[in-house]
Amino acid sequence: MALPKSRAPMKVMKAMKGSKKTATSMGKGAIAAAIAEEHGLKKTVCSKILNTLAALAATEVKKTGKFVIPGVTRLQTRVKPATKAGKREIFGKEVMVKAKPAKTVVKAYPVAAIKKSI
Repeated sequence: MALPKSRAPMKVMKAMKGSKKTATSMGKGAIAAAIAEEHGLKKTVCSKILNTLAALAATEVKKTGKFVIPGVTRLQTRVKPATKAGKREIFGKEVMVKAKPAKTVVKAYPVAAIKKSI
């Protein structure tokens, strides 16, 4: 049984849609397992090490404003300035915007070696 001409492209499009896979990043457990396998440690020990690194990074960034994980990334704080209230043109429409206070945000910058590897 042949499909009508109007439905044939739909079947092809559905087949293409189902075959597309999205890339997922490694989770904390996968990273801990990879480190454990590489160095012959237990996964739970590696997971605790990652927790300690995260806690240390948080405290150092808060205290000094900068934290470097050698060979991976640099975490740094940046002050976003306050915005004034008023009218702004957004997508061709004039919109009233509320004032927002200044706030400190954390930015992550990759190390040059990682930039070159991609």
